[in-house]
Order: sequence, then structure tokens, then C-alpha cells
Amino acid sequence: MGKDTWKDFRLYVITAESNHPGKALVDVMEQTLIGGADILQLRNKTGSREEVLGQAKALRELTRKYNVPFIINDYPDIVLEVDADGVHLGQEDLPIAEARRLLGPEKIIGISTHSLQQALAAERDGADYIGVGPVFPTDTKPGRAAVTTSYVAEAARHVTIPFVAIGGITLGNVDTVLASGARRICSVSAIVGSSDPAATCRSFLERIEGASAGTLLVNVNGREQLTSARTIEEFVKQLEQHNKKLVVERNGELVPRALWAETELLSGDAIELVHFVGGG
Repeated sequence: MGKDTWKDFRLYVITAESNHPGKALVDVMEQTLIGGADILQLRNKTGSREEVLGQAKALRELTRKYNVPFIINDYPDIVLEVDADGVHLGQEDLPIAEARRLLGPEKIIGISTHSLQQALAAERDGADYIGVGPVFPTDTKPGRAAVTTSYVAEAARHVTIPFVAIGGITLGNVDTVLASGARRICSVSAIVGSSDPAATCRSFLERIEGASAGTLLVNVNGREQLTSARTIEEFVKQLEQHNKKLVVERNGELVPRALWAETELLSGDAIELVHFVGGG
């Protein structure tokens, strides 16, 4: 698979055997591919290298069948042995430059990030994509503080390489993540732990495709709100406040009324609306 043909992925699925007892790993992951998952990662933090290698060989065969990129967590040597498409690293793992030296220019290198500083460093160091999370608390990252959707919004505004939001994402909260600016979603437990992984993948993809129409999550006078507006003027009209005497601040800066129509609204913006009532 060419290095640049994978970047339009939308739904990234990671293995988690503890979430599907009694079911074969390959069978569960094939169901996710049937449901439309378009990138797959093998993550096994507790098994031996021999166990990981056996799983990698089986999933490499499966992902070739569905023409889907295959990423292995932590093991660049197994990436080479089974000819996987790339490796995913943690912040404490092998440096990106060393992984690139080992794997060469064609393999995909992804890395987990937990702050905008880490994201920008990964981009400078040559990562092909980053994970942004955990967005919500998750059992797959015990003890790791949630970064919340605020980091998702920061990544959407500042990161130029592909990023995937990950961590505690379910069908019950994915809309908020998408409204924060994510266009690629990774879910582990909600998919591989479901009774019908294929159907769950389809549901996630429907939400992702719906978000491409463009809803934003903004903070208005201290409260989060979804909007399809793209400018301050459109937003004020949606709120039916355009005929009132208003002062508008965006991220702490006053926006003159004459500039409302050309001032872009972005996910994560903090908007303050102050209504003046005339008096004697």
C-alpha cells in the first residue's frame, strides 16, 4: 500500500481481546472491516512477542484481504517481519527518528499525544499521524487524565498532519467530539466489545459523514453549544439576537459589528454576547 493512500481514513479500530471473551480476535476484527473500519491496529500490551507475532501474521492476511492499512503498536521489528503498513508509538517509546531509521520512508508512523505541545513536536519530528486523547476517561488507558474536547479543538486548529481522536469515545458522545473538529475517530471498547461490531462501525461512520457537513462546538457565555454557523454574523442570526444591541467578544477580543460577517467561527471558540438594554 502506498504511503499516502491511507490518509483519508475515518474510522480507526484497535484490538482489545479482553472486550470480546469467547470470540476469536480475527473474527471480531473482520466484522469491523465488514462494517467499514478503514485502518486497523494490533495492540497487545500483555502478551509475549511470540503471541503478538502470531496475531500480527493473521491480521496482516486479513487486512490485505480488505485492502486496509495495518498498524502494529510498539513493535517495529514485527512491522518489518510481517510487512505491516506501520507502527504506532507512545510518548515513552522509541523516538520517531529512530523508528523512521528502522522502518524506512514508506512505512506509516503514528504516535499518541496528550497535549498540543506533544502534537506539534510529533509533526516536526516526522510523524505521519497522531492520536489525540484520551478524550474521555477509558479503561484502556488507566490513570491517564482525559484531555477533553478542548485538545481536540486545538488539534483541529493547529495540526496539519492527520489526527485521530481516541479514548472513551462511544456512540453516545462521538457527536461532541466531531463537533470539536475531529474528522477521524478511533473507538476500541465501544466497537470490539459490542455484540455487533459491523453494525457499530456503520453507526460511527454515519456520524462521521454527517459531521462533514460541518457542525462546530463553541462556548457561548460559559455554555457549550453546537452550531452550523461559519461567521459571527451567521451565529448571532441563528441565536435570533441580530436585531438587539450586542457587544460580541471572540476568545477575549472585541469583534466590531462591521466585522461580524467576515469573522470566522471555529470549533473551540469562546464567545461572549453582552446585550445592552437602553435606559433613561
